[in-house]
Amino acid sequence: MTVRTTVVVGATAVALTTGLAAPAMAAGSDTHAATRQAVRAAVKDGVPGVTLTARDGRGTWSTTAGVGNIRTHAPREADDRYRVGSITKTFVSTVLLQLEAEGRLSLDDTVEKWLPGVVRGNGHDGSRITLRQLLNHTSGIFNYTADETFGRTYFLKDGFFKHRYDTQSPGQLVAVAMAHKPDFAPGTSWNYSNTNYVLAGMVIQEVTGRSYGEEIRHRIIDPLRLTATSVPGTRVTVPRPSSRAYSKLAETATGPTYDVTVLNPSLASSAGEMISDSADLDRFYSALLKGRLLPPKQLKEMKTTVPVEGLPNAGYGLGLMDRKLSCGVHVWGHNGGIHGSSSVAVTTADGRHSLAFNYNGDWSGDTDTVVEAEFCGE
Repeated sequence: MTVRTTVVVGATAVALTTGLAAPAMAAGSDTHAATRQAVRAAVKDGVPGVTLTARDGRGTWSTTAGVGNIRTHAPREADDRYRVGSITKTFVSTVLLQLEAEGRLSLDDTVEKWLPGVVRGNGHDGSRITLRQLLNHTSGIFNYTADETFGRTYFLKDGFFKHRYDTQSPGQLVAVAMAHKPDFAPGTSWNYSNTNYVLAGMVIQEVTGRSYGEEIRHRIIDPLRLTATSVPGTRVTVPRPSSRAYSKLAETATGPTYDVTVLNPSLASSAGEMISDSADLDRFYSALLKGRLLPPKQLKEMKTTVPVEGLPNAGYGLGLMDRKLSCGVHVWGHNGGIHGSSSVAVTTADGRHSLAFNYNGDWSGDTDTVVEAEFCGE
């Protein structure tokens, strides 16, 4: 799943070679040999460390490779918590679809109805954009993380270390986008925009009177007992157990490696600020696809996809992506990136076989190979 679904800009992608730690196994056998090999290959290619957990009819299986700390060489752990980036979007979309099922909003409502005057300027017009178009990225709203000044301030070395503790409100993030022209007229094309999901989080607050994070905790985290999952808001640390997160903070694939574990995730807001672990993500996506979180009508809406430019075997639904693998298996889920963290979480259409993993570096590593190995490997 290589579609750009991160809250980081491409400037943060680059390579580091680290030692390989012996993988940790739990409840499994050589049926996951291809996955284990793909994880080791990612570390050889430059990822500092990997943590992965899969669930299927045989039980739960975990493996790790590489290091969680390049200074101490401490290994990654199966229960590491990490920043999940844009995987947050599936949680946000689920809440909006639950609100629709309760009759509290319609996905055909305009953004203007719920956020009057917010999406306006330089050709943006919230009265022409629906909530559905926010969720499937057909709104045409400019992606605030593509703004050059924002990128220099938060994703390159000098700006990051000066501004890593800044608090950004959702309104400030949307204002960055409104300073640009739309990418296209609403509903006429597709382009991934983090601004869409910042707005979706704002709509949740407007409809419920509670923050999107509170609604996610109440509606998803607590019922599913996702004990490693949190919505940090402005909290700058990652709860333990966790590894360090690393980035090049540069526009090239070379140069020094920096520890970027500590940051204020409000710059990602409801587009990508959440924290979780692989076991929780498996549980969430499995429950979602099994229909435990949404009625059939809303789950069908979530799984109604639009084409993704550049990925002929993929479609984007409402915060949920469908990908047809080389062996014909369809997996549903999302990937996500934020400073020093690259994650993938997918499950089969019946929710019976799930996979979630994380790289604690944002510049290297082929995630597609790991997904293919788990679902198509011998």
